[in-house]
Amino acid sequence: MTLLTIDEPHPSAPTKMTLDKHPLFRLGFRPFYLLAAAFAAIAVPLWLARYFGLLPALSHIDLNWHVHEMVFGFAIAVIVGFLFTAGRNWSGLWTPRGRYLAALAALWLAGRLAMLLLPPAIAAVIDAAFLPLAAWPLYVVLKKSGNRRNLFLVGLLGLLTLLNLSYHAAANGWATWSALTPLHGAILVIVLIESLIAGRVVPGFTANAVPGVKPLTDDRRDKLMLGLTGLTCLAWIVGFPPALLAALALATAAAQLLRLAGWKTYRTLANPLLWILHVSYAWIPVGFVLLGLAALGKTSASAAFHVLTVGSMAGLIIGMMTRTALGHTGRPLKAGRAETLMYLLVQVGVVARLWAAIGPLDGRNIALTLAASVWSAAFLLYLLVYAPYLWRARVDGREG
Repeated sequence: MTLLTIDEPHPSAPTKMTLDKHPLFRLGFRPFYLLAAAFAAIAVPLWLARYFGLLPALSHIDLNWHVHEMVFGFAIAVIVGFLFTAGRNWSGLWTPRGRYLAALAALWLAGRLAMLLLPPAIAAVIDAAFLPLAAWPLYVVLKKSGNRRNLFLVGLLGLLTLLNLSYHAAANGWATWSALTPLHGAILVIVLIESLIAGRVVPGFTANAVPGVKPLTDDRRDKLMLGLTGLTCLAWIVGFPPALLAALALATAAAQLLRLAGWKTYRTLANPLLWILHVSYAWIPVGFVLLGLAALGKTSASAAFHVLTVGSMAGLIIGMMTRTALGHTGRPLKAGRAETLMYLLVQVGVVARLWAAIGPLDGRNIALTLAASVWSAAFLLYLLVYAPYLWRARVDGREG
């Protein structure tokens, strides 16, 4: 028999919150989602202001800076945050947290400041260091846990590292190729990552959230679609003959659309957490149609790549940033008015940006301003709602 004793509590000294203990650095999605959203909200209006000639002193801000920072700044931060979080679930081992996670976040931030303010050669060293240092611990936990199924993602991070180095080589005059070529390659690699991850999670999310719905999946069809997607991406970068490139791009679009049709998008319209993933994925086949048309000189490459970045990339990003943040902070997986508004703003943004690329020239500046405004509004709203979630401990008391 044990005795229950009740004593007067002894006040303890307040514990100093260190990096190892702060909730912000308990799992990868927390700092990187926060930083990515803040950067997204600032970087696009900054580029547009420079484009309109309002910031002549900031000569570093040009088209190459804009594309690089949207890919290797914004998108890579979200991808790393997502993979660190997913890697914890896949392996059962801790991905970077505490001081190491804080150091990686600081290095990412240093890269953004360097790309904006420092000479290109110095900025290249700081920026290029981030991806290898982020990929290594992910490789370690996947290897240690025997999770070989997901090791290919580390390989894709390695490929993105090489493309980033290729960009810096061109931007510094150390190579003769266009700086946009590796940036286009990086966007297409991210589209491939989106296709891989979405095929794993979107049908499952749909089946779990919508009673009676069983999305149709086919491994052989998906492998064919992924093969076509990868081949088309390679064909664009290498520079296949226009007719062949257009045929590959249209075949990829058809394969992507056929896959999406099996996921029963029409049954998700009452659930914003689901429809944002389906609708954003639908921009991938649209982007490949436009790539095919661009290969034939019927539209601009800018139209295709903005559909792939603003439509599919940013749409899937904000869908997963809300979903994973809710789930991993112990909150219900339910979108409220704020989330729905974020999703709608991103969709308005991609339509406006596409119109700026293919519409009449006299409406271009208005469309660009609208696209930038709704883009920033979406990510500012994310910060307003989700910064407290990311900054504080899980509401259910669990780790992470």
